[in-house]
Amino acid sequence: MVSMKNLRAHLLELLRTEHAHPLFDKAAQDLPEPLRGRRPEGFPHSAWELIEHMRIAQWDIIEYVLNPKHVSPDFPDGYWPKSAAPADDAAWEKSLNDFRADAARLVGLVKDESNDLVAPIAFARNATFLRQILMTADHNAYHIGQLVTVRRLLGAWKS
Repeated sequence: MVSMKNLRAHLLELLRTEHAHPLFDKAAQDLPEPLRGRRPEGFPHSAWELIEHMRIAQWDIIEYVLNPKHVSPDFPDGYWPKSAAPADDAAWEKSLNDFRADAARLVGLVKDESNDLVAPIAFARNATFLRQILMTADHNAYHIGQLVTVRRLLGAWKS
């Protein structure tokens, strides 16, 4: 039987350690500005679209269990940016930093032993902290893989 302490350790490793895919920072780092909004031929998203989508979804998944007044964006349009490219370098950096900040919030939820990871959240239908953490890790892993694919197709990935 896995103790809550061991479960927390496993979750922290899942969120902070490179496994079958690179971590977010490695996948997003040093992407040249002209490539950020470029969709590779035959691929539906640019790096910007993927990063913004991950940022928005991660924020929403966390807020869903922390804020009883939270209203999720409209699905699916509210989870994707309006344009394929960021408006400028500041928008790109803000998205990266906001993603990192929410990823840190997720780690904080796991570390905070006052959070019962498996207890239902009273105001969030069908949700527990554990469910939201696993859903976020799964969602991010999928899109990090896509981000690496975009970079490979654009010739901007150094493995």
